[in-house]
Amino acid sequence: MSDLRAMKAGNYRYIPGVRQYSAGVVADAGHRLERVRFMSPVPLREGFDRIRETLEAAGRPLTAFCACELRSPEPFTEEGFRAFNEIYIGTLNRWGIMTPDSSDNPVSRANVCPELDPPGEPSFHAFTYTVEDANALPSFLVAGSGEAPEGKGDYQDHTIRLGDTSPDGLREKAQWVLGEMERRLAALGFTWADVTATQLYTVFDIHHLIGDEIVKRGAMRGGLTWHFNRPPVACLDYEMDCRGIHVERVIR
Repeated sequence: MSDLRAMKAGNYRYIPGVRQYSAGVVADAGHRLERVRFMSPVPLREGFDRIRETLEAAGRPLTAFCACELRSPEPFTEEGFRAFNEIYIGTLNRWGIMTPDSSDNPVSRANVCPELDPPGEPSFHAFTYTVEDANALPSFLVAGSGEAPEGKGDYQDHTIRLGDTSPDGLREKAQWVLGEMERRLAALGFTWADVTATQLYTVFDIHHLIGDEIVKRGAMRGGLTWHFNRPPVACLDYEMDCRGIHVERVIR
């Protein structure tokens, strides 16, 4: 993992990732992360408006927006995924988080697709921002990762056990993703012992993995939230993210 980079205008540091998102964020000293979840998915444009209102009400700049969790109608083709990201990144440019010619995106992200009752368009499920807090405990968020390395140009040619959803195939996918979570945690300066919530996204049966792979690695200290969702790119089958955030709330 690369060294952390500073997002000074947002009061956090991040793991450099790909143009679409960073691999994880950690609040600066004197600040904490706060996560807000919507009761129901909010379409992208309206969601950005709601996030702006929340930040303004908290007295925070738009650059304090540091992570989001999205829900999309169905997995994208790789071409469709690139087109979607251009719309998303356009808002980050307008908010001063990125610049049009930059490939360095500090905002962490997960984007998954509900198998049942999906939204009609890409929507926000949750978002995270930094808040001033002199007494804050360290807080962080690790971006979602499926079973393929980032930044390789395409996913299909690098997917672990491509198309193999057998018990052994899913085990190898899970092992790779859990390893990636650990690599990102270490880059941020944390371990599973610091995690307050772990999320898993797949529509396949992973019961045989829970004890041997997830619990034994310490990834379920705070339980496991299993979303019956698919990763955002059609060739991926298994995704996870995790966080250490001590203040969370839900809004309508």
